[in-house]
Amino acid sequence: MTSLLSRLPSLGPGDGEPRSSATGGLAAAAALAVHVLGLLGLGLALVVVQTLDPDGGLPVGSSARLAAQLWLLAQGAQLDLPSGPLRVAPLLLTLVIAWGLNRAAGSVAAVRAVHTAGGAARVLAVVVGVHVVATAGLALLADGAAAPVGLLRPVLGALVLALVAGGLGVLRDSGLSAELADRFPGPGRALWQAVVAGTLTLAACCTAVVAVALVDDIAAVGRLATGLGGASAGAAGQVGLSLLLLPNATAAVMGLAAGPGFVVGAGTLVSAGGVSLAAVPALPLMAALPDTQAVPLLAFLAQALPAVAGLVAAAVLGRRLGEDDGGSVTAALWGLVAGVGVGVTCGLVVLVAGARLGDGALAEVGAPALTTGLAIAAQAGIAAALAAPVSRWRARG
Repeated sequence: MTSLLSRLPSLGPGDGEPRSSATGGLAAAAALAVHVLGLLGLGLALVVVQTLDPDGGLPVGSSARLAAQLWLLAQGAQLDLPSGPLRVAPLLLTLVIAWGLNRAAGSVAAVRAVHTAGGAARVLAVVVGVHVVATAGLALLADGAAAPVGLLRPVLGALVLALVAGGLGVLRDSGLSAELADRFPGPGRALWQAVVAGTLTLAACCTAVVAVALVDDIAAVGRLATGLGGASAGAAGQVGLSLLLLPNATAAVMGLAAGPGFVVGAGTLVSAGGVSLAAVPALPLMAALPDTQAVPLLAFLAQALPAVAGLVAAAVLGRRLGEDDGGSVTAALWGLVAGVGVGVTCGLVVLVAGARLGDGALAEVGAPALTTGLAIAAQAGIAAALAAPVSRWRARG
């Protein structure tokens, strides 16, 4: 998006200070482009899947409505179905929307040479405002008697998502992120980088656990992918939905790694302390669940992942601490803070990844956010506090 915006002629008055009206218009266009391109891409994918159905599949209008509902679900919406409320955010789509908003806001800041806090705030305000208004309009259009869509949840979700993703983009491309980090006491920039590195490490390891579990039962993946019929259309739809929910599975494994485990409805619990199995949705992703009541070896090995995340956070922190940031004792204290930050971030991810599938047995799906976050914070914090002084000592030679 940056390359596209950079081809536009300069709209400033020529004195080096970007004109606010031109910057606001560009920010509005960039935010609206995220909606248009995202919905077109999602709708096109659904139409292609429907064309593979030998019975004709859904008409284009129904595919467009489904695309709008998925877009809203990704931002926290809830569909009130006859079977009960459906509340599940396909986090892969949420990440795509966040990436688009991040690039949109950041690109405007870079192209318009925004380097002041006031200019950055104006860009962010326009991006957030346009995104929230567009989401509200889409919720009104997607609302229907068969699956009513509430307005409050998607609007609040869009507001938070645009503030976080767009704000990070503006701070990065305006050059204000370093200035903001330096305003906080202590090694703000190094601490932020350590928390991000630890969180991404834990997420990558948990995703690897899901992948290993799926490969271990690849035959069940194939059966579930074709279980709904519709030939290649059914398989493509099942696989596509599983991909959209893959980050949700990653968050569930965070609960397993932390200790509390995760549930898939009232009858299915997977933790290192025990496994109970009941009926689950027929998705290929569900083939990663254990086949028996015995606790799999992979669940025991996953218990080490929060400590691994803490070690990575400590390594990043120790290498990036400056000469004025103290010695080994200070590094240990900041390592503890970084580990707690990893736990807080993962707890928020688990909270967003939780789902509710009706009022029946699947009314609760996912890991407990509070206990998962606290357990990861404790384990990662202890590991980082012990490893950060070593990393600090090695970095200083």
